[in-house]
Amino acid sequence: MNRYSTLVQWSDEDGLFLVTIPEFADRVVMPCTHGRTRSEAIGNGEEVIEMYLEAWEAEGESIPEPRTLQVA
Repeated sequence: MNRYSTLVQWSDEDGLFLVTIPEFADRVVMPCTHGRTRSEAIGNGEEVIEMYLEAWEAEGESIPEPRTLQVA
């Protein structure tokens, strides 16, 4: 399981749940994937995260750090 943030939002225009990964926003066009259901979108988001991490590692590129929620 990864620790990256996944933002899932409904799009009336697309009729789909769109997935954004905030930590990847500087490197990847957002939203980066979608799904017909929330569960499908989350699963697709997990796959995209793994795909990018593997590609960046294979290419020797730096990997963005996961953000963690800071509760005061």
